[in-house]
Amino acid sequence: MGKLEGRTALVTGGGRGIGRGIVLEFAREGADLAINYRRDREAAEATAAEVRALGRRAVVVQADVGEGQAVEAMVAQAVAFLGGLDVAVANSGVAARVATIAKTDPAEWRRVLTTDLDGAFWTARAAIPHVVARKGVFLFISSIGADAAQAGGAPYHVAKAGVNALAKVLAKEVASAGVRVNVIAPGLVRSEMGERLIRFHGDAVLQTIPLGRAGAPADIGRAAVFLASDDAAWITGKVLRVDGGAWM
Repeated sequence: MGKLEGRTALVTGGGRGIGRGIVLEFAREGADLAINYRRDREAAEATAAEVRALGRRAVVVQADVGEGQAVEAMVAQAVAFLGGLDVAVANSGVAARVATIAKTDPAEWRRVLTTDLDGAFWTARAAIPHVVARKGVFLFISSIGADAAQAGGAPYHVAKAGVNALAKVLAKEVASAGVRVNVIAPGLVRSEMGERLIRFHGDAVLQTIPLGRAGAPADIGRAAVFLASDDAAWITGKVLRVDGGAWM
């Protein structure tokens, strides 16, 4: 029997990249999935088809996670299909255009924080009553960039640091209800975002990773399975770095 057998999960940004990796690993371990997307319905439907091929149920649910009312409707749709919600994964994120703080366009600042930080807030807020009812789990996907800041990336680094703080506050607020909250902070992963970084920096960026390679979405998915499962029953309020040793 899988580690998540019979459980239900919502993954924002679940059609591609890290989100898809989480969705598929959850399905392999027995979970039924609601897969959120913003624009790329085709990718979300393809991921849902993979889930069904693994013998699990799946539904795609559209929402821009930066819009609170849309997220409320998305969570309601997911719960109606799944019959409840055991695990909520706030994964959606966008990268920032490289610019110093002095040259960062305020619209770019708002764009990144709206998706990466506000999206995590709205997702958690809408899911709280449902996850609490199941004594379930919240997972947030952050980044080692929450701690390892680089010049030119203020919106992204600030947003991810905020996600870490949000998760820790939520962990304290819901612990008495038997709900756990944790964060996965990936390093360089071969998602669309990660591939752009590799093209920009060249293969030299891989030399900064002690294990010598970029991560795969499945690497993050397996970490998410662990934190969502009973194997992590006494872990909450923590940030798990999954980065090949890049941040020590």
